[in-house]
Amino acid sequence: MTRTLKIDFVSDVVCPWCVVGLGGLEGALETLKGEGIDAEITFQPFELNPQMPPEGENIVEHVGRKYGSTPEQSAGARQMIHDRAAEVGFTMNTGPDSRIWNTFDAHRLLYWAAPGSRPEVTTAQAMADQRALKMALFDAHFTEGRNLTDPEVLADAAAKALGSSPGVTRAEALAVLAEGRYADEVRAEAALWVARGISGVPAVVVEGKYLISGGQPVAVFEEALRKIAGET
Repeated sequence: MTRTLKIDFVSDVVCPWCVVGLGGLEGALETLKGEGIDAEITFQPFELNPQMPPEGENIVEHVGRKYGSTPEQSAGARQMIHDRAAEVGFTMNTGPDSRIWNTFDAHRLLYWAAPGSRPEVTTAQAMADQRALKMALFDAHFTEGRNLTDPEVLADAAAKALGSSPGVTRAEALAVLAEGRYADEVRAEAALWVARGISGVPAVVVEGKYLISGGQPVAVFEEALRKIAGET
């Protein structure tokens, strides 16, 4: 009999470790299917830089201001993260001229894709849609270097990820953004996870009470999920 774990993946779309963590989590789940362990993953909002202005900030300047890193340290960390991302099959092309963006509108689109927001879509389809959109947004930022505050860029990601899903069109994605839909819901969800003690991402919350933090390798997720499945 398969044991299906409920997982909330709390993350931001400009967080490189969230790419690594999602790859590690999904790699572990692929292995654990053979042991009768599966999961339903819902992506939850977290804003690393909620006060970021629309024009964004250069990545080297941002990391230096926020963490005190020198340009050389920033470059070294960036290469290490690129290597970790490549291990889970994701290509990062960020460099010293890349920018960090405000991600609130991206989270609104992810809420639109999530289970419950579109009544005509099954829960399973919505989960698949949300995951596809998450990956499209990761691609837009880390691989293509596009501006995540630009509605046209966000609509492109939605069309790429959700084009075959019921009720989804590029025009509808633009309408969601233009009309400010789901703003209150995203703020409430983000505040809820902060209130629950989440201060950094990725935060992988299993069954509402077990926390696996950071961009962990596949083996770490395997061990943790195997233990949790046994306990529950």
